[in-house]
Amino acid sequence: MNVALKMQRETVMSASLFAKAQDVIPGGVNSTARATWSGWEPYPLFVSSGYGSHVVDADGNDYVDYLLGLGPMLLGHRPPRVTRAVVNQIENVGTVFALPAAAEAELASKIIAAVPSVEQVRLSNTGTEAVLYATRLARAFTGRRRIVRFEGMYHGFSDAVYWSKHPKIADAGPDGSPIPVPQGPGLPKGVEENLLILPWNDIEALRNAIRVHGHEIAAVLTEPMMCNTGCILPGPGYLEAMRDMTAAAGILLIFDEVITGFRLSLAGAQGVFGITPDLSVFAKGLGGGFPVAAIGGRRDIMSLVSDGTVSLAGTYTANGIAVAAANATLDELAVPGAYDRLYAISDRLRLGLEEIFAREKLPAHVVGLGPVLQVWFSKTQIRNYRDAERHADQDMFRRWWLGMIERGILFHPGAYENLFLSFAHTETDVDLTLAAAADVVRHLG
Repeated sequence: MNVALKMQRETVMSASLFAKAQDVIPGGVNSTARATWSGWEPYPLFVSSGYGSHVVDADGNDYVDYLLGLGPMLLGHRPPRVTRAVVNQIENVGTVFALPAAAEAELASKIIAAVPSVEQVRLSNTGTEAVLYATRLARAFTGRRRIVRFEGMYHGFSDAVYWSKHPKIADAGPDGSPIPVPQGPGLPKGVEENLLILPWNDIEALRNAIRVHGHEIAAVLTEPMMCNTGCILPGPGYLEAMRDMTAAAGILLIFDEVITGFRLSLAGAQGVFGITPDLSVFAKGLGGGFPVAAIGGRRDIMSLVSDGTVSLAGTYTANGIAVAAANATLDELAVPGAYDRLYAISDRLRLGLEEIFAREKLPAHVVGLGPVLQVWFSKTQIRNYRDAERHADQDMFRRWWLGMIERGILFHPGAYENLFLSFAHTETDVDLTLAAAADVVRHLG
């Protein structure tokens, strides 16, 4: 039976709701990642509810959820402790006062205790905001204007960095020295002059850029592992070389840990890889499903905010709901043994998928670390964005996704997203997933 047709028959309410939504919402959705052009063809699933590691769509179909809201649901859907904290804040305290509360310093202390590189921290609302502030701080601190960012990464949608996320290679210049490509029309010309675009996992390209342009580079902005072109791990010694070169040149190293922060460990990816950045950005793993972000780092850099030299503002910044949710989330994450259990479940899934693909002799690589992973259908290893563009079989991934969602396993239809695991996922969830995968893979060859 045609998988796509079967999906349509089983999700008639989603189809109907999507048709109605398109009349009043451009594209029928409120974020690009949910749009048909991002892979949700012929329409996205409409959600009825979520519980733990599962979601239920508008037609009553129950799925094991590896989408997890694109990452924020690190504790699963409706985590009890976070839910109670937020309800208590709303019912007994309030939400927005434009005045500080003691809980904010309590949260800052928890973040500082968890992440060794962070000496002071400011909250914001989204990862986009936090990256904007981090780059502003870097320019103010160094007196330099240019930011190095890597092709294939996503650091939010602000004009200053929304370049070269997933450009057409034909438009993006040579492999070793890409040129900035805007994400789309509407980005102001001239902004790109403040950027240097480099290929990731290429030590020599970074070394050459610093040799030629180091005197005008304020910061190198990077994910510690690439999570916005699928999942791509740093090569041996790459992050270490990046840290050494930036430090020697007086360039700040900014880790965008919007995805990896508090997910890979309580200290984030920097704790796993043993790298100390100058500034760090956190978001998705911090709030237990509520919108909150943070920027933190060295005290001498953060001190520029103390007297207003650099402005970090926002009416909803550190609102009561966000702070209550983040405090409760970090308490959950700090429970001894929590990450050991998360890694055990995650490794069971990753290794199980590897075994299934190997058994069927499919050209597939399951790449990931702990609760973040992706399947690359490729005969070669994927080291950077252009490798993915040239070698990843997107059609095979589409067939894989359709087969899995038909069997009740939910993740994003795009190979440039990831599968996320939560603290709520169970061995039963993994067993169901591996059984579905074994069935699907038999029909992919």
